[in-house]
Amino acid sequence: MLDFGKYDQLCRAGPLTVCPLVGKGNLGIDPICYARAFSIGSTVVFEAATLAVYIIALLMTIFMILSIKSKYTAVGRKEVLLFFYLYALITIVSFFLQSGIIPTYMAVYKWFAAAHIGLITAACWCLFLNGFVGYQFIEDGTAFSLWSIRLSSLAVFLASGVIGLATFNSWGFFAPDKTMGLYVVHLVINGVLLLIYFITQCILVFRNLDDLWPLGNMILSLLFFAAGEVILLQFSSMICELMKHYFDGLFFESILTLLAVMMIYKFWDSITKEDLEFSIGGKLNVWEVKEVEDGYYH
Repeated sequence: MLDFGKYDQLCRAGPLTVCPLVGKGNLGIDPICYARAFSIGSTVVFEAATLAVYIIALLMTIFMILSIKSKYTAVGRKEVLLFFYLYALITIVSFFLQSGIIPTYMAVYKWFAAAHIGLITAACWCLFLNGFVGYQFIEDGTAFSLWSIRLSSLAVFLASGVIGLATFNSWGFFAPDKTMGLYVVHLVINGVLLLIYFITQCILVFRNLDDLWPLGNMILSLLFFAAGEVILLQFSSMICELMKHYFDGLFFESILTLLAVMMIYKFWDSITKEDLEFSIGGKLNVWEVKEVEDGYYH
């Protein structure tokens, strides 16, 4: 049974970036099975297959960012961009931490690991807030809308990063073997934020749109993400042993997380403009369908 608030079981199952920094005796917690490493000069590089996925993910994220930027009239364009910027940063930091380019024994690893937690939490918070942009409680694209998301995401990044640093460095009530605060932020709060985002988007589709096709993208995103987390946190070591250490659950988790992010992009794109890939004939912006029916479309 999972010991709530502790990383022991999770870290033995899969290679989380916090694992070298938590646990009793300041020794970290090692996974049961490692993916193969290789040497480049004097540097040992870990998770080679996963690093290739990170590179692909970064390239795909750049493509999605450029695509979003090109849609000048799309609802929530500037707000959703921040999420994809954060995902790109998470991917870059993950690359350096998981590869071993930043060794776990270096003091700077703690800072990067804390930044990694902060970026993940900020991305979840940003996505949570983006879930309400479509309701137009505040007009999208305005300075208030943009800066409220940016500044609050920065505050969340700093707060969660400080909790990470406090845990890794035994500040105050925190310690490597007292991880309840970090655990709640890292896994519980972020999970709740993502779930609320999913619910708000489902409600948005049912309330505002006649075309329910975008809902499929959102469901796929949830399934991809959930499957990736289950594989990493429960079956990583099993996969590692079956694959003869060539890769582990982190490889599949990285792929599935990328697919989840791509489905978020696809969802956003499909509710803000015509989706040429699936359209049969010309159709109006799906945001405007209800207005047209009521005679308010200009």
